[in-house]
Amino acid sequence: MSISKGQLEHARVLVVGDVMLDRYWFGAVERISPEAPVPVVRVTREEERRGGAANVAFNVVTLGAQASLLTVVGDDEASHKLEALVANTGIQPHFGRDAQLKTTVKLRVIGRQQQLLRMDFENTPKSEVLASQTATFLELLPSHQAVLFSDYGKGGLAHVSDMIARAVEAGKPILIDPKGSDYSRYQHATVITPNRAELQQVIGLWQDEPELQTKVENLRHALGLAAVLLTRSEEGMTLFDTQGRLDVKAQAREVFDVTGAGDTVIATLATLVAAGFSLRQALPLANLAAGIVVGKFGTATVSYEELFT
Repeated sequence: MSISKGQLEHARVLVVGDVMLDRYWFGAVERISPEAPVPVVRVTREEERRGGAANVAFNVVTLGAQASLLTVVGDDEASHKLEALVANTGIQPHFGRDAQLKTTVKLRVIGRQQQLLRMDFENTPKSEVLASQTATFLELLPSHQAVLFSDYGKGGLAHVSDMIARAVEAGKPILIDPKGSDYSRYQHATVITPNRAELQQVIGLWQDEPELQTKVENLRHALGLAAVLLTRSEEGMTLFDTQGRLDVKAQAREVFDVTGAGDTVIATLATLVAAGFSLRQALPLANLAAGIVVGKFGTATVSYEELFT
């Protein structure tokens, strides 16, 4: 099934979730510190990128669709920098602000093309700010063809169950990148997209494929999900739905960096579903997008030309 740029331009995805500012400090490593057995990095370049749900929304617009981003941030330098980065891409930002909240920042120090250190700055938003976002969600819902919840476990999706219920009422497909060991709050979503480690936290280990299928089907029925998409790194992906299972093999290419590959998968799925694809039709293209993005450094995106030409 092919799709034109024009068709994608009219697809609108509402992305809801935890955002973060990704900071990169690049430098040269030429000696070990005399103070401790650690490398000294002489920083030569700094870069700032959209992280978390902001990177998911960026993946949507890079493909040529439209995205709105609903989130909660602090009222600090990092939040204003992040909002500017988001707005600059054409994403429609809807940022709730909490003066008590520290906007999540992940600072990565890179030397010799390797990540040497990551420092995280964060805390949890107040429930009042999260609750206020539900009203904005309801305003945005009618004008979007798909809803994507990007859960990074930072507290921005404390009211996700209520939002899912409203999206179900509105007949919108709901895609969720889940976190944690309790998936009950994702009940009645269209599809959740855990990786192997995330799924094991919820259903436990499995000995073989039949046992995996049984456990996933039990989870799917218990939560009232239309589908579960298991992302399996070098083994590709498996979609479990009412028709059974659909396996796609990973794209054989050099893996440079898996950072953000999950963001690309769910963003591609949501974009294509918003444009009228079924999950089964969208899956091979989402898998191809993941294969492209792992060949790039850091959280990256895939363009329409890379995916369709």
